[in-house]
Amino acid sequence: MSFSDDFMSVILSMESVLIIFFDEENGCQLVCNKTKLDIDATKSESWVDLFGDIVFEEDKESFFVFTNKISNGMRGNEDFVAISDDRVGVSVRLKKKNSVYSYHNIVCYISKDAGAYINKMTIVASEMTAEELYRLQLAQNVTNDRTPTMFIRVANEIVRQHPEKQYALVQFDVAKFKAINEMYGEPFGDEMINFFIESLNVLCTSNQIFVRLTADVFMIMLPYETSQDLLDFVEIVRTNLTGYKNIEYRLVFGISYIKDVNENLRKYGDRAALARQSIKSNAIEYVAFFEESMKQNVLSSKYVEDHMYKALENHEFVMYLQPKFDMGSERIVGAEALVRWIQPERGVISPAEFIPVFEKNGFVIKLDAYIWEEACKTIRVWMDNNIEPVPISVNMSRAHLKNDKHLNILDSLIEKYGIPKELLEIEMTETIEGDEVTQGIIKLKERGFTLLMDDFGSGYSSLNTLKDTQFDVIKIDREFLQNFVGSDRGKIIVDHTIQMTKSIGLDVVAEGVETLEQANFLIGSGCKIAQGFYYAKPMPVVEFDNLLDENRKK
Repeated sequence: MSFSDDFMSVILSMESVLIIFFDEENGCQLVCNKTKLDIDATKSESWVDLFGDIVFEEDKESFFVFTNKISNGMRGNEDFVAISDDRVGVSVRLKKKNSVYSYHNIVCYISKDAGAYINKMTIVASEMTAEELYRLQLAQNVTNDRTPTMFIRVANEIVRQHPEKQYALVQFDVAKFKAINEMYGEPFGDEMINFFIESLNVLCTSNQIFVRLTADVFMIMLPYETSQDLLDFVEIVRTNLTGYKNIEYRLVFGISYIKDVNENLRKYGDRAALARQSIKSNAIEYVAFFEESMKQNVLSSKYVEDHMYKALENHEFVMYLQPKFDMGSERIVGAEALVRWIQPERGVISPAEFIPVFEKNGFVIKLDAYIWEEACKTIRVWMDNNIEPVPISVNMSRAHLKNDKHLNILDSLIEKYGIPKELLEIEMTETIEGDEVTQGIIKLKERGFTLLMDDFGSGYSSLNTLKDTQFDVIKIDREFLQNFVGSDRGKIIVDHTIQMTKSIGLDVVAEGVETLEQANFLIGSGCKIAQGFYYAKPMPVVEFDNLLDENRKK
């Protein structure tokens, strides 16, 4: 490889610049401090040997991650060469000739052939300017009273210099970052965040500014022409920031268009946060644009949280019962307790509006205990009125299994109302079971409760779930039933699932039965018990009592 004399003279006159050239034909040549060096840049060890003495100790890990990516690219690693961006980079402190460390931006510019394979790289390291250092310091501090002012000042300056452009805010964080800290330790989490900062400092251009908002939440303001520009930028950030030390984690992005650059940026930052949070639990989507409906969802959630304690105190939560029928005899053999919120101002609030909020904020623990007691009261009333009682199954959030308080609550309710324990059954949604969940289920079994696995087939069900389960009853999910009984192959799957479940000693209940055809199919497959609109909808306790009385007279 040869360079023009003019080009070389410029490079060699810049004390704080190093240039590395790589192509398939000539390999790699380095120009650094007026000296040419040959290195095998396809090996990470060569980078470490070459730069080991000049990279600041605390920055070596980030530098190694960066050089490892470059080395993989030079070796034709498919995971690397398939990326869509044309550069990767990192900011690290390098020792200068006077032995003083200063921050440098190291950027690798990538050229690809028609097959999207890397055929040339140019790596440039240059000392940061005062403005770049200022931005780095801004990003290194978690947002406080001073940092937003700094961020807004720089953002406003960018807008002032380019008023003709459109701007947007991109906010992102690491899904389940707390779990990473727990698994690998907080020092590791700090290292990963520093890697993000160092990489963003290189990836963001002079008219793109970023700030660290909280532990793992970052926000970037950038100009754009089309929505695709923003998605392309997100892809560059996602590609460069994932894969730290080869661990698996997911970045989640929210985007908000800045409609009026003269408005408070905090408003648009909040919108980007809403977009990001809207897909936090979605394992497939990783980027979302703000929509007005997201704001409405937040207002709805706030209303729920503002009124939940008063609602509990005023008995606005009402237990409904949905009958379970023996499909052969059409006799009521049980009921599932469901909750309805009847609010004086708004009427009936759908469980879909408040249950997810309660699951998230922990209030579901109080609501569950309230419904448990309502069920016990109802069973006691049946017994006192000489009505043959049927078991009521109540829902239990897995949040209860973090400790043993629920066991004492259940036992005290059984004792307080003097009801047989077999009349109060426990339903839990299937999920991947950790040691904590497994032990909690075992303790419930040891206390003598009948356990029902709710929504079987909706999520994580597998042969292992059935093989190792402590549950007594499997409830086939409504969607599972609806989706499969519509085809011959689907019917075979449902039929075999029922047969297999029964053959290992578990009972089966079908949820969401809506047609006679479904009922007949289930009966033919050996499933005896069902609940669903074909038989009866959820109803207030008084209506259930009347239905139970009529059913007993048949």
